[in-house]
Parts: sequence; C-alpha cells; structure tokens
Amino acid sequence: MSVQFDRIALIGIGLIGSSLAYDIRRLGLAREIVVATRSPDTLKRAEELGLGDRYTTSSKDAVKDADLVIVSVPVGASESVAKEISGSLKPGAVVTDVGSTKASVIAQMLPHMPDNVHFIPGHPLAGTEKSGPDAGFPGLFEGRWCIFTPVADTDETALKRLRSFWEALGSKVDEMDAEHHDKVLAIVSHLPHIIAYNIVGTADDLETVTESEVIKYSASGFRDFTRLAASDPTMWRDVCLHNRDAILEMLARFSEDLAYLQRAIRWGEGDKIFELFTRTRAIRRSIVQAGQDVDAPDFGRHALDKK
Repeated sequence: MSVQFDRIALIGIGLIGSSLAYDIRRLGLAREIVVATRSPDTLKRAEELGLGDRYTTSSKDAVKDADLVIVSVPVGASESVAKEISGSLKPGAVVTDVGSTKASVIAQMLPHMPDNVHFIPGHPLAGTEKSGPDAGFPGLFEGRWCIFTPVADTDETALKRLRSFWEALGSKVDEMDAEHHDKVLAIVSHLPHIIAYNIVGTADDLETVTESEVIKYSASGFRDFTRLAASDPTMWRDVCLHNRDAILEMLARFSEDLAYLQRAIRWGEGDKIFELFTRTRAIRRSIVQAGQDVDAPDFGRHALDKK
C-alpha cells in the first residue's frame, strides 16, 4: 500500500485511535504517526504498544505539519480540541473526526477551523464495547461503513483523499447530511445502547431477583445486552447529550411501539405478536444477507467456546 499522507496526527488514542494507528502502520499509509492524548498514563501505554512515532500530551503540538488530523475524542470534547489545534494546523491539512454524532460536532468544530484547512466530518461504524489504547486491533474497519457528512463548499480533492484513506483501511464509504446521519444512527446505534444500559440497570435494580442469579442464569439475549451496556460511559453520555433531539424522537416512537406490544401480550392477541416477530425476523435476515453480520450457529455463545 502506498503512503497516503506524510504525517498523520491522532488526537485521542482509545479504541478507534489505536486501531487506526495499527492499520496506518500495517498498511504503510503514513511516513509518521503522531499520537496525542491528555493523559500521561494513556500516552505512556500508547508508547509501550508502539502506536506512534512521536507522542505528546499537547494536541496543539501534535498537529504541527500534519497532513491529516483525526480527532478521536468523546464528542463533548470536540470544541476544546478544535480551539486548541486551530492556530497550529498546516495550510491544506485535512481535519476529520470519528464522532458518533455529526451535527453537534460540526457546530463545535467548524467555527474554529481556519479557511485554509479542509474540515470533513466522518464516522466509522465500527467498534467494540472496549475502550483505551489496549482495546485497539488491526482490521477493525475492514468491511465496515465510514460515513462522511461534508460541510458546505468542501474541497473535492480533499474529500477524495480522505475517501481513499478509509478505503485503504478496508472501509466502505458513504455520504449523507449531518442531520440525517444523526437520525439514522439514533435508531441503529444510539437507541440500542440506551435500551441495553436500561435493561441491565433494571436487572440490577430488581428486588425479587438477586445479582448472582442474573449473572449465573443470563441467557444469550441478556448477555448481548450486557456487552452493549459495558461500553464507555463517557462516550455514551456525550452521545445522548449531543444527539438529544434525534434520540428523544426515536425513544418516543419506541415507547409507542412497546406499548402496542404490551397491550397485545396483556390481551392475548397472538396474531399481532406473531406478525411483529415475523417482520423483525426478516430484518435480521436482511442484515446477514447484506454482509453486516454472520448467521453463525454459535451466535452469542463465544464465551462458552473458549472454555
């Protein structure tokens, strides 16, 4: 793979940042990787893992002479990063992010971007429930979508360069406007996480079922919820607060649909229950057919295989 950028600055070195570092190195996409994080302990661990060529706790220093800057921080920290780096960005540099909400990130970052740099918001739809530099691994983005939400008057050459970068990582790239992105992600990502946090919290609060019983007898469905509920609390708190309107809209719709199902169960309306379950089963099959998941016979039982 050929070098795409001379110097790439990674601002934030959690799951996404560290996975990017591994693949940039593995694929030879940059001559130099600069890693920046505010935490000295996290920076030390990143250096122990060999994630970069240079390391700093200063985002301002990290972006100097960088051709590509990737901001991988909780969305609530986007503005503070933008303010810090704005005066040190190289003319012609491409600045992007990996945040799960886009309208908020644009509102936070765009006002601080100099006219002579190219700001292209992005969101790779990839990840696990793990966080921190130890969570990263090569190939995280292989076969996954990366969505761009370009702002007005985005430079086409810069857009093509960033697209080529993500495609080199194995991603499929798509574009949409920020508001639409936030509605789509509210239903396919944000709401499932919120439901997972809530149902695991409900199980923890039950007085008639002990915590040890929840852990001992958890079936695969509940275990899948606990995986989502183990995701980084800081990141998901920020997602909830920075995609508030879209999430509340989807929560309202979900609550209406849940009330419909509740009534059907209460009144023994088996036909309505069966129709819903049949329709949702077809969605699962469509996801597998689209290559977004596998139809493995041991789905949800990987921990048992390792015993």
